[in-house]
Amino acid sequence: MKLARAIHFDESDTRVFAKPARTGEWCIAGGFEFSNWTEGDLAGKARQAFANGWLGAETFGRVTFVAVTVCEPAERERLVEQLAQHFVDIYGAPSREAARDVAAGEIDDMAELCEDFAPNTLLTVSRELTEGGVREAFRAIDAAEADLSQIAIHGSLDD
Repeated sequence: MKLARAIHFDESDTRVFAKPARTGEWCIAGGFEFSNWTEGDLAGKARQAFANGWLGAETFGRVTFVAVTVCEPAERERLVEQLAQHFVDIYGAPSREAARDVAAGEIDDMAELCEDFAPNTLLTVSRELTEGGVREAFRAIDAAEADLSQIAIHGSLDD
């Protein structure tokens, strides 16, 4: 199966997200975090997370770009358990067992999104708040077509 890992081209995610995801961690769309949000919630770094942040399934931080890669079944199971525990800790699920099916569904949705893309394909997410709730759209960028100069911040890291 395929899932996606967080990828960083520069340091911008450390500045635009309140909690950035770690490079290389597995990610999911994570739109559930915004299910009860209103326009009033869309300010500052929270707005950036809403607008185009993938959710790291390990740190629960956000990242702008993910890259499709192969995920082994044992890794998938570990991610399901971590996400189920997150649902208990943050969203009040009654138990990890009760949250497991929902967590597995989130991981499976991400696998379905990734399945038709070649490894190393970059993915972005964009969201908008509508009267019907949160609408997500996804964009794929073939690794061979990615132009680092489109997204990189040029300068020195020695500052």
